[in-house]
Amino acid sequence: MFLFLSKLIPLFFYPMGAACLLLIVALGLWWINSKWTPAAIGGALLILFLSGNAWTTNWLAQSLEWQNIPKTELPTADAIVVLGGGTRSQAYPRPDVDFADAGDRVWYGANLYRSGKAPKIIVSGGRIAWKGGGTPESEDLTKILVRLGVPQQDIIPEGNSFNTRDNAVNVQKILQARNFKKILLVTSAKHMPRSMAIFKHLGIDAIAAPTDYRISQLELDEPNSQTEAAILSFLPSEDCFSLTTQAIREYIGIFVYKLRGWL
Repeated sequence: MFLFLSKLIPLFFYPMGAACLLLIVALGLWWINSKWTPAAIGGALLILFLSGNAWTTNWLAQSLEWQNIPKTELPTADAIVVLGGGTRSQAYPRPDVDFADAGDRVWYGANLYRSGKAPKIIVSGGRIAWKGGGTPESEDLTKILVRLGVPQQDIIPEGNSFNTRDNAVNVQKILQARNFKKILLVTSAKHMPRSMAIFKHLGIDAIAAPTDYRISQLELDEPNSQTEAAILSFLPSEDCFSLTTQAIREYIGIFVYKLRGWL
């Protein structure tokens, strides 16, 4: 039940959900001929405008992504842990496993392995049956890693995790069973603050190896580069709207996990 509620309730706090709620309220106010109808509509428009604005999006996403930028070269470790979220399972008409938006996680994990940073890769992630289904993410990750040159025997799959907390708990069991002491934790940069906090809370010696940066110095400079860029950055866009939602999702996750005592 917690897993379902953790997916359902935040929907009403994301920009789209909040705007829809305000529009529903506006419809009700209009029905009773209330003078507050324009205020509800204006609130919905304000949410949509701010969440799709490049300046808002850049600031919000950067506040997460730039927290764990490695200041020195990553050290060697006993294992590289790649968290799920970077693949889509094979299903008609998809001919094979695909990279998802966070597919950089798989690529970066393979690069770290080929660079000799660790002799093993732990891939962690399952699939929620009522949320798309498909094969466990750990299987999909394994397939791609093998194609990227990682030997099958050096990949340790963990396919029973349905959220970041599960990832940490189940990976910890593998670390203890194999006497691994130190890991390089690979996940998207915006997801890294919550992930690191959970792993550290469990006493795991994890070193952040973030990837999938959506906000670089190029994105920060773009709105100020030319008049045309400033105008386009000021207007709401689908990409900004999506990234703002992802950032809000992470902050909600951090808040809920703190309430649960997981951080």
